Amino acid sequence: MKYFGKKLVSLIITLFMVSVATFIAFQIIPGDVVTSILGTEATEEREAQLREELGLDKPVVERYVNWMGGVLKGDLGTSYRYSKSMNEMMPVAELIGDKLPVTLWLAAIALVLIIVISIPLGVLWAHSSSKFLDAFLGVMTQGAMAVPSFFLGVLVIYIFGIVMKMFTPGSYISYHTSFAGFLGYLIFPAIAIAIPKIAMTARFLRNAMLGELKQDYVRTAYSKGCSKNRVMYGHVLKNAMMPVITFVGMIIAEVVAGSIVVEQVFSLPGIGRLLISSISTRDFPVVEILVLYIAFVVIFVYFIVDMLYRVLDPRISGR
Repeated sequence: MKYFGKKLVSLIITLFMVSVATFIAFQIIPGDVVTSILGTEATEEREAQLREELGLDKPVVERYVNWMGGVLKGDLGTSYRYSKSMNEMMPVAELIGDKLPVTLWLAAIALVLIIVISIPLGVLWAHSSSKFLDAFLGVMTQGAMAVPSFFLGVLVIYIFGIVMKMFTPGSYISYHTSFAGFLGYLIFPAIAIAIPKIAMTARFLRNAMLGELKQDYVRTAYSKGCSKNRVMYGHVLKNAMMPVITFVGMIIAEVVAGSIVVEQVFSLPGIGRLLISSISTRDFPVVEILVLYIAFVVIFVYFIVDMLYRVLDPRISGR
């Protein structure tokens, strides 16, 4: 419990520091939100009125306290740009709540593909003694890691959408309209996300297992009469998974935080695309919450990784 408590306190402090840095950064960057909204032809009276309505006339510290107090209560503020009607701006929580399922389902499908394919592939690669298979997988994984995300997305659209006609590029189906159609469309951007991650994870696992095979305990296990499969799956794989867990944690954090490039290529209304559009329009209430969300995802995933380390290796509790 002491180890868990230390990590939890560290998570909260880190998230607090990120919130402060994020809020201050968007207060000091060049550009005026009020001018951006009203335009350069607005009167000083109208600018002052809007500044008061948005709370921008208050000191930075007071604005931060009000903002964070609202976040802790579940009030994420209102968007500067998105509106529900002519006289009502859209709450940030409602705006993000509509986009978040797209990113989370995309991440879930991509993660399933990554784990289901990369782990067996990495084990097979490390277990195999075939030079041809070693060379083939080496070239394929290296190539998959080298292809930029946007180009990989274009390739997926061309191969599966234009050539094979398995889906219509750009014809995103909302989960409100058809959940089955929604998941069906997400499979293809998930493939674009998963391919380089599968290559990296398989290569990383293979190298970790080959490193473990050189350890003394492997020779000891063989000397006791253990079979190759028992040594590989009962000892080597378990120990090799320790560094792989951290690597997979990085991938999970990256995917769940939102794939900006892939969402743009496939015209997906997810978190990544919303972040880009909000930055370009200086919609700071939305950007601040999205940055906080991304920070929370990364910090929380590493918190879970630390907990898994504690389960797999109890000696870590003494550190």
